[in-house]
Amino acid sequence: MKKSISVAGALCLVLLTIAGCSKEDEYSQPETFAFVVYPGSRFLGKMTEATKLAHKLIKPNEEPPPVAAYDTDASVEDVATFYAKSYGYSTVAPDATNNMSTVAPQAYYRTGDLAADAKSIQSLLQRLKLSSDISKAVGTYKAAEIAPRPNRPRVTIQRPYFDETTSQVVDKTYILMSR
Repeated sequence: MKKSISVAGALCLVLLTIAGCSKEDEYSQPETFAFVVYPGSRFLGKMTEATKLAHKLIKPNEEPPPVAAYDTDASVEDVATFYAKSYGYSTVAPDATNNMSTVAPQAYYRTGDLAADAKSIQSLLQRLKLSSDISKAVGTYKAAEIAPRPNRPRVTIQRPYFDETTSQVVDKTYILMSR
């Protein structure tokens, strides 16, 4: 349902642009920022809120950007392909993290280590007052990075993921969208 609203809103904006208003109404609103949600995914409220709070701790004088976290049973490849196509990218490139001589593609795969990632944010977790047991963050993951588009967020996709709010490795595909 959210997707059809976004499509309808986009269609209205296109029609207004085609109509070619010569003067912008002082009350007009900027084009809205839209999250496209992968079909069948589940919203992760606690992780979304923790991400917003982390931003406030890191940059206390800034409002957190729009952000949303979801997970799904679908594979990293299926989710990455969905977002790459919806953003107009032709494909998701193989792991680009090992080739530092080139600029990263708009959509690419990478790998990571859950323990290393958890350890790197351990002090932030303490500041967030999350009593997360990072010793449970064990294993490697496959991820995909999808570059943002105008009015569309950056999308990070990962499977499995470590849920810092429950101290569990979750064998689902995590989707983080942030502006």
